[in-house]
Amino acid sequence: MSPIETGLIAFVLLFGLILLRLPIAFSMGLVAFCGFAYLRSPEAAFAKLANIAFDTISSFTFGVLPLFILMAHVIFQSGMGRDLYEVAAKWLGHQRGGLAMATVGGCAGFAAVSASSVATVSTMGLVSLPEMRKYRYSPALATGSIAAGGTIGSLIPPSGMLIVLGLLTELSISKLFLAGLVPGILEAIFYMATIFLLCSWRPALGPPGRRYSWAERFSSLKVVGEVVLLMALVLGGLVGGLFTPTEAGAVGASGALAFALIRKRLTVAKFKAAIVATLKTTGFLYAIFIGAFMMTSFMTATGIPAAISESIVELDVAPLLAILAIFLIYLLLGAVLDTTGMMALTVPVFFPVAQALGFEGIWFAIIIIRAMEIALITPPIGMAVYLVKSVAPDVPVGTIFRGITPFLAADFLLVMLLLFVPGIITFLPNWLS
Repeated sequence: MSPIETGLIAFVLLFGLILLRLPIAFSMGLVAFCGFAYLRSPEAAFAKLANIAFDTISSFTFGVLPLFILMAHVIFQSGMGRDLYEVAAKWLGHQRGGLAMATVGGCAGFAAVSASSVATVSTMGLVSLPEMRKYRYSPALATGSIAAGGTIGSLIPPSGMLIVLGLLTELSISKLFLAGLVPGILEAIFYMATIFLLCSWRPALGPPGRRYSWAERFSSLKVVGEVVLLMALVLGGLVGGLFTPTEAGAVGASGALAFALIRKRLTVAKFKAAIVATLKTTGFLYAIFIGAFMMTSFMTATGIPAAISESIVELDVAPLLAILAIFLIYLLLGAVLDTTGMMALTVPVFFPVAQALGFEGIWFAIIIIRAMEIALITPPIGMAVYLVKSVAPDVPVGTIFRGITPFLAADFLLVMLLLFVPGIITFLPNWLS
């Protein structure tokens, strides 16, 4: 049996294990280990696994993960999400659909410091949904804005997904942060414009909320001063070359702890919860990385990534059509895999293909991040929908999906813009270079 045939059989077995609901890290590691043992020898497979595990866990570069994760959980426990939503609500809530816009704005701000889409959806769901219900918002618009807004966290730096993708592809994390900034802001603007158009067409969907005085609005900005300072420290230091991504994570985690303690928002119990959650998330991600790197080594040994790249180039199809096909594959994979699993499984295959087609790695990274986040709100699965369902158990899943539909249309327009105007993504990172 040829190496390529071995690799194809391994992929079939891998998807079988995933469909059986085995952890993806274990599935990738097991299939790659057995495949490597078949192609080389059991001794070579054991040596490869040991080297990958040691190099991953002992790497200084990978230290960026637990530090940014700790920052995210400290911010989550300290209640900054509520503060950000309240500021956005005071500035936007008096308009039609204003509270839904405030939810999107709060999601963008909270994502900028929490680095987690899951934390963003959970926090904003608990904070904004009661307020929108108070003013009799349409359940579809209310829940749809929370689910869609939560996906902004993938692009607004310091995004956890951008960090993971940077580690998988060896792209500059600083450049990925800059590349995601403008698309993330555009996404928030597109979502707010969608809400504005919906509520202009049907005002009953989002009645106006309370109007605050200008003094109250400007006074509320004091609350988010820490968030702005924390972002400036992390991103400014990275862009200015003052410290590495790992050091930026340390600055972010230390800053989040300091602000939480100064504002007396962090009890011993909350700090313990943040540490435990950080350890769990970090352990999960390290296991994913070890499995992914083992799978990458095995795939390279089979020659499948090179064969796929050569085949696509030889087909002489339009490069953008190939990218659209990859985009659709991510939407389909979103039905059975979480975003980390999708990245670990597909990046070793698709990233070389994009480079062979002549696309910039940074640009392709942002495109696939957006594809994975859209998959989180795409029927019939839409994992973010079920996160919203957990904080709004009385709202039918069908209603949430109906509320998401206009935001999916906005996503489609934004993706088309990013595909045909790549400079939106590449301008800032190229300027940094």
